[in-house]
Amino acid sequence: MSTGITEATRARFAREVAKYPADQKQSAVMACLAIVQQELGWVSQESEQVIADYLGMPQIAVHEVTTFYNMYNQQPVGKYKLNVCTNLPCQLRDGQKALHHLERKLGVKMGETTPDGLFTLQQSECLGACADSPVMLVNDRTMCSFMSNDKLDQLVDGLKAAEGAK
Repeated sequence: MSTGITEATRARFAREVAKYPADQKQSAVMACLAIVQQELGWVSQESEQVIADYLGMPQIAVHEVTTFYNMYNQQPVGKYKLNVCTNLPCQLRDGQKALHHLERKLGVKMGETTPDGLFTLQQSECLGACADSPVMLVNDRTMCSFMSNDKLDQLVDGLKAAEGAK
């Protein structure tokens, strides 16, 4: 089975490993996972095994990192990954309502991807912006605060328009 891990990817791994003492190369595990995700869009168990072999650590140790952090996709996701914070402080400020609004608007349940492959809807634990709730993170990079239903609609409609989708 092809893992999609190329020599160029391994060269990127090497640059990350070089940042650590030789006996601590496992410290580069998060960077290597991020590289795989950037290049492939998600981290498969096969990719985890390649990283484990490269860093000289058990595959389960890599898998523990993959599953602990919300930013690593364990399955293919849409072009736009929408993570809505549903931690208790955000729930008290309509975080759960925002998630449900997006489920209705996109026609998918939390954890699913729209049939056109554009959106994956996920919940997340704390995004560290409780006072700005409802909050969400788009593609693990862009924080959106005070996401009323109108603002959620504008975001989704704007992203669809940018893609030429209806």
